[in-house]
Amino acid sequence: MRKLTYLIASTIDGVITGPSNDNPDFFLFEGDHGEALRSEYPEVLPTQFRRMLGIADAPNKHFDTVLQGRGSWDIGAREGLTNTYQHLRSIVFSRTITQSPDPTVEFATDPVARVRELKQEPGAGIWLCGGGRLAATLRPEIDELVIKLHPIVAGAGVGMFDGEFSPAQFDLTHVEPFTSGVVHLTYTKR
Repeated sequence: MRKLTYLIASTIDGVITGPSNDNPDFFLFEGDHGEALRSEYPEVLPTQFRRMLGIADAPNKHFDTVLQGRGSWDIGAREGLTNTYQHLRSIVFSRTITQSPDPTVEFATDPVARVRELKQEPGAGIWLCGGGRLAATLRPEIDELVIKLHPIVAGAGVGMFDGEFSPAQFDLTHVEPFTSGVVHLTYTKR
C-alpha cells in the first residue's frame, strides 16, 4: 500500500505560512539543509526550480503524487503557475473549484476518500505539501511526517495542522541537524 507523507517546512512554533496564507518567504533558503533536501527529495522542488538547478530530469525518489489544499495551490496560481509540480501527479482539494483550469491538475472535493483510493493504487509515495487545514482533515491518513524545522518563531500564521484538538502520537525515526540551524525530523504513525 502507498504511504502518505506530510513533508513540510515549519517554524519552531508550528507555523507553515503567514497569517494570510501568503508565500512563506521567512524560511531559510540558504544553508546546508537545502542541498540535503535537493539530494534526498528532488521531487519536492517546483518544476521551474528543477530546471534552473539542472535537475529537471532527476528521478523522483519517494513520491509520484502531490496533494495540495486550495490555499497552497493559490500561491503558485497567483503567479500564473497552475501546476507547480509538473513532474508529479497533482491533486488539489477545493470545495469551490470543481473544474480544473489546467488539464494536468486534478481537482477533488473529498480528501479522505480520494487519499484512500490513491493508497490502493500502484505507485510510489504520496506527498502532502500543504496546507494546514487539509493536513488536519487528512491526519488520520498520514503515515509519515517529515518536518523541516527552521530556527524561527513566527508568532502567528497557519499552523501545521489547522484543525480540531485531537492528540495523536507519532514515533521519531530520524533526526538530521544542519549547521544552518534547520533540523529535519521524520516521524512515523504509531
